[in-house]
Amino acid sequence: MHALIVAALVAVAQPPVKDAAWEPAPRAKEYPWMSVAAWKKLHEGHLARSKKGGVDVVFLGDSITQGWDGAGAPVWKKRFEPLNAANYGIGGDTTREVLYRLNGGILDGIKPKVVVLMIGTNNFGLPGDSVADTVRGVEAVVGAVRKKAPDAKVLLLGIFPRDKSAGTPFRKKIAEANEALAKLADAKAVVFLDLGKKFLAADGTLPADVMPDALHLSEKGYGIWADAIDEPLKALLKPSEPRPTTGG
Repeated sequence: MHALIVAALVAVAQPPVKDAAWEPAPRAKEYPWMSVAAWKKLHEGHLARSKKGGVDVVFLGDSITQGWDGAGAPVWKKRFEPLNAANYGIGGDTTREVLYRLNGGILDGIKPKVVVLMIGTNNFGLPGDSVADTVRGVEAVVGAVRKKAPDAKVLLLGIFPRDKSAGTPFRKKIAEANEALAKLADAKAVVFLDLGKKFLAADGTLPADVMPDALHLSEKGYGIWADAIDEPLKALLKPSEPRPTTGG
């Protein structure tokens, strides 16, 4: 019994894991394709967008989500702009940066009906997080979204496939992570959807006209994404049925 008490005290005394996937942290590393200053500017732009209000749907994630402002812009304008959607994706983000941005207020002042969340591929590709740590990070993001926007439904998307060929280490990690992420859904406040197969050819390869660099989507790829979430998103945007009351 004494040993158990000591072990418990030691566990409580342990400091937070530095740079853990489930701990919020701002962008600190300079990349050739995005400086820290550029990251901060994008974050500030998202804060400014929320201050304007009128956001019913939030897309939250990394460069794949940010691409709705790039290759996916024509699809976005037609499919999501009419839904009062806002794009809060930033290239290179892991769960850490998304948590930081949530804590920093990107959902403050708005009451979105749905948050479309897809994050995690950079956890594998940049800091090299394990599957377990990445899943824990995504779980923390879902929790932060629920705390900041308690009335919103979360459409949690599985991590999209990457690498041209099937069976690569990235593909295996993503498959394992998505299997675990599916367990975060409760079919009410959090709905999980894995779109991965919709981007793949029959042999499991990623077509160049869908993901030219085997990671980021083309306009065609964004069209596939939009089509795949069309019905689930519409369903989540519908007002909840009032609970029946009993007389007395």
